[in-house]
Amino acid sequence: MITYLPLFSFVADVVVSPWTWPIVGALVALLLVVNFIGLRYIPNNRVGVVEKLWSSKGSVPAGGILARNGEAGYQVDLLRGGLHFGYWRWQYKIHKVPLVTVPQGKLGYIYARDGEPLTPSQTLGRVVECNNFQDAAAFLTGGATGLGQRGRQRKIVREGVYAMNLALFVVITEDNVYQLAVQGNREVEQLLGWQKELKDIDGFDPVVIGGLMEAVDPLKPDSTLLVDSIGIVTVQDGPSLSPGEIIAPSVGNDSTDANYHNNFQDPDAFIRAGGRRGRQYVPLTDGTYFLNHWFVSVQMMPKTVVPIGYVGVVVSYYGPIGTDISGDSFRHGERVARGERGVWEKPFGPGKYPFNTYAGNIILVPTTNFVLHWITGKTEAHHYDDTLKSIDLVTKDAYEPTLPLSVVVHIDYQKAPSVIQRFGDVKKLITQTLDPMLSAFFRDVAHKKTMLELLQHRDDIQQEAKAELQRRFSQFDIECVDVLIGKPDTAEAGGKIETLLEQLRTRQLSIEQIETFTRQRAAAEEQKKLSEAQALAARQPELTASHVQIQIVQNQADAELARSRKQAEQAIVMADAELEKSRRQAEQTIVTAKAESEQRILAGKGESTRTMQVGLSEASVLVKKISSFGDPRLYALSVVAEHLSKSSQPLVPERMFVTGGSGSDANPASSGLLGTLISLLVAEKSGFNPVETTELADLKQFSDRMSKQVMESMEQTALNPALAETALRPTKGNGKPA
Repeated sequence: MITYLPLFSFVADVVVSPWTWPIVGALVALLLVVNFIGLRYIPNNRVGVVEKLWSSKGSVPAGGILARNGEAGYQVDLLRGGLHFGYWRWQYKIHKVPLVTVPQGKLGYIYARDGEPLTPSQTLGRVVECNNFQDAAAFLTGGATGLGQRGRQRKIVREGVYAMNLALFVVITEDNVYQLAVQGNREVEQLLGWQKELKDIDGFDPVVIGGLMEAVDPLKPDSTLLVDSIGIVTVQDGPSLSPGEIIAPSVGNDSTDANYHNNFQDPDAFIRAGGRRGRQYVPLTDGTYFLNHWFVSVQMMPKTVVPIGYVGVVVSYYGPIGTDISGDSFRHGERVARGERGVWEKPFGPGKYPFNTYAGNIILVPTTNFVLHWITGKTEAHHYDDTLKSIDLVTKDAYEPTLPLSVVVHIDYQKAPSVIQRFGDVKKLITQTLDPMLSAFFRDVAHKKTMLELLQHRDDIQQEAKAELQRRFSQFDIECVDVLIGKPDTAEAGGKIETLLEQLRTRQLSIEQIETFTRQRAAAEEQKKLSEAQALAARQPELTASHVQIQIVQNQADAELARSRKQAEQAIVMADAELEKSRRQAEQTIVTAKAESEQRILAGKGESTRTMQVGLSEASVLVKKISSFGDPRLYALSVVAEHLSKSSQPLVPERMFVTGGSGSDANPASSGLLGTLISLLVAEKSGFNPVETTELADLKQFSDRMSKQVMESMEQTALNPALAETALRPTKGNGKPA
């Protein structure tokens, strides 16, 4: 148990102590002085909202909350941190309120309790230059931008610390509601409700556009894919849309415009540019935007994806009524330029587009070849043919097959808007036009064909159908690439068609058997040729050995020939060397002979004189002897005959070897010294002895030489008669003519 007796005893001692009364008196005097001079202290992290309790100017005028001219009530000016004088307690009440703090990356919303009332078309108060609501006087008294208006404000505050008059302004942040309690709990509940609404829509955060979100796959409606986003903006303030309009027009989006609102971040500029409340035509694209969610709401939507192999035909619900460029003769809707209401003449190519789907629709049209199956239970991934079935036919001979059919179709991307303008979409084109047209065409063809003709002439029918469908499809701005006809289904015809086919199979089997027998006979012939080839293959080693032996003999002969050629080349080289040696010896002999001849000439000059007479006498005798024959050649012949009679060599040789010739056709290789050497070598190898013919050769050479000398003597005698006369004239003893 705690007792307070010591504490009471201490207080009693202090009170009765004589030195405490001066201190108490000083404190009381100080308090009286402070109250007299009106000293007030405001911490630096707060501001003071001044409430004037009474004034000689009366109270705030009706309809207002803040005193603008010194009346009693909440004053416009604030007290910042520090000491302030003149605010007597019996006249002024100071409300110390915290500074407004907006966290980093967050937004703060403003509600004004005082100002001009909003007009009937307004939802939020206009933007007034008042230093971000820190100048309450400028907000209330106005300026170039006009007077401030009470209520929720279009302008928001970004991150930072603000000194605001909370008697005039209420600031709502994500964590706090900054306000001075003026109207009690009801106002507080309203403010907390607004705070909750803003939290639910992430209104205290900037809007980030471009994040991934799920979207329906345009090619596979049952699956989704991730696509980056856009923001569809709905404005909650400003003039309303005109009657008949569903989308607000684009205004103030040019950065050079004086009323450029920078993607709805400047609400007053948007209003000045003529912006209307409602859903806006221009979406927000990738980026971060600081938007007042009391002014606009943003709906995230995926971008429109046009896959590769497709174009997107735009059907616009927004824009001015344009001129129909499809012509007066085309009665299937309007085709207009981009930005106008109707089917746009130029489609979107493959890619991503920030298209506002509230302002129009993008219809995908395939531009690559795609297949449509008229086959019951079969469909492609595009699902254009999921309602198509095999075509029921009735043939000329009353059979009722079902025909499976596939058609390859192509749509020109430039003609895609015309197709959509005419049919609405590709699925309607197929079900409402192509299906009945193809069914009627093939039924007409089947009525003119028997069942067998329908089966056997399938290729002709296919080509005819292709040509006809190409002509018909061109009327609808599409192209038929190919027509593929399958096997007619005969299961539902009660077996009649199957019986017909069985007869056809039997007939064809007979034809095939005949062809089989013919081919078997040909196979037997080929078997015979095969046996012969196999027998030849069995003896192939022997044939190969003989062929190799022949090749060996040929190679040996080639080797012998090469060896002979080598020996001949060596012999030629030796003969050339011997010839060179002989030439040098001949040169030496000539030199020696010249020397000896000179010697003999000198020695024989005397002898010549002596013998000249003898020679002349002998020459005269010889001339007389030759003249006795009448013809010198007869004399030469007699001399040759005499020599032949004395020769030991028979006149006709037992063996003779002839080499080359002296005519124009003679081989040059066989002439000259080289030819002679080769001839001698060949003669020796052939069994001839060149020595045996030497005497005959010498005799021939002698005969030729004698004939030549006699002829020369006769010619000289005939040409120079004086010579003959001189030869017959007697000589003197000194050898000179007498």
